[in-house]
Amino acid sequence: MSEFIVYSVPGSPFGRAVLATLQEKAASYRLLPVVPGTFRSPEHLARHPFGRVPVLQHDGFSLYESQAILRYLDRVLPTPALTPGDSRAAARMDQVMNVNDWYLFQGVANVIGFHRVVGPRLMGLKPDEAAINAAMPQAHAVFTELARLLGEQPYFAGATVSLADLLIAPQLAFLTQTPEWSVLGAPHANIVAWLARMEARPSFQATTWDRVAEMAKAA
Repeated sequence: MSEFIVYSVPGSPFGRAVLATLQEKAASYRLLPVVPGTFRSPEHLARHPFGRVPVLQHDGFSLYESQAILRYLDRVLPTPALTPGDSRAAARMDQVMNVNDWYLFQGVANVIGFHRVVGPRLMGLKPDEAAINAAMPQAHAVFTELARLLGEQPYFAGATVSLADLLIAPQLAFLTQTPEWSVLGAPHANIVAWLARMEARPSFQATTWDRVAEMAKAA
């Protein structure tokens, strides 16, 4: 099968989800880094008209939107399966993936993560404490619901890892770098244990920020 090419930025949680899925599938891929500040360049807009990452290219086929990419990879690389065969488990996977995109990222990770990590480290900005405080009620609601949905299961869709886990774990791992983690994630023992299981997987060990930065330099 032709090699997969991923356009992303080291540190992007959505990019990491794609790379970790490729690792789970033991697939051959290349990471081509997109330099911060060039998202609106004509070259990148030709790949992603909304100027974001990641983008997947495979055998002449180009695809953006992380959920679409993960589902595509699970179809063209069917082993190991990362979508449950049971209809209710698959529906739970879909639900958690949408919670990630609409409630965890939008309004929580893209606010707290930006003001605590991205802005200060990459742009020299001071955190906007008012924006962070405004995001906290939604953040608490999201973490409470994620803890409820996970329950006592090893993974969000049941006994085995699914696309939901691979999509949401990078977002939560990113938030562990913020002081807000102590009041959002840490109080939920099941979330903490689940994240430890995810970060211990070879696919996540291979896609840490340092490892991805090395891949980007070698591209």
